Amino acid sequence: MERTSNGRTIRLVQGDITRYPADAIVNAANSALVPGGGVCGAIHRAGGPDIARECAAIGHCDTGDAVATTAGRLPARHVIHAVAPIWRGGTFGEDDLLSSAYRRSLEVADEIGDRTIAFPSLGAGIYGYPVERAAPLVLKTIADYLEGETGIEEVTMVLFTDEDRQVFRRAMETMDLT
Repeated sequence: MERTSNGRTIRLVQGDITRYPADAIVNAANSALVPGGGVCGAIHRAGGPDIARECAAIGHCDTGDAVATTAGRLPARHVIHAVAPIWRGGTFGEDDLLSSAYRRSLEVADEIGDRTIAFPSLGAGIYGYPVERAAPLVLKTIADYLEGETGIEEVTMVLFTDEDRQVFRRAMETMDLT
């Protein structure tokens, strides 16, 4: 499913983000920028050791922020490492931090000249962010960003399960994207 906002595309697909061709692939990173499990581990394994070396040189990324490295062997130019919040019930600023992680990823992509960007569902894995709560927030954050001055032409949510894709699809259907 896809929608257009300000002449730019927001797309939902189910798949493996390590195989998705885009200028930038977003990693669900931890603040230490070390290879972990889930999406992070898969990106590091598929991309190779150059990604981890660059992450080690950067050293740290705050929750809600993002940094870029090479993409190694991935079908992308860059990996943008974004740190989502750990879900603690929704009363510790998690929504603002999740929105910030997506917005900062888009800003970093703009800064390095990437036109297409692929996101996983940040925070929804081991960090426990409820996908049903995240989907409308994420899509609004992306759509709002695309309404501004940006060189980004296409944003794809690459969702690992069909269940997550359906949650995002329902959220997208209720949005007013023009």
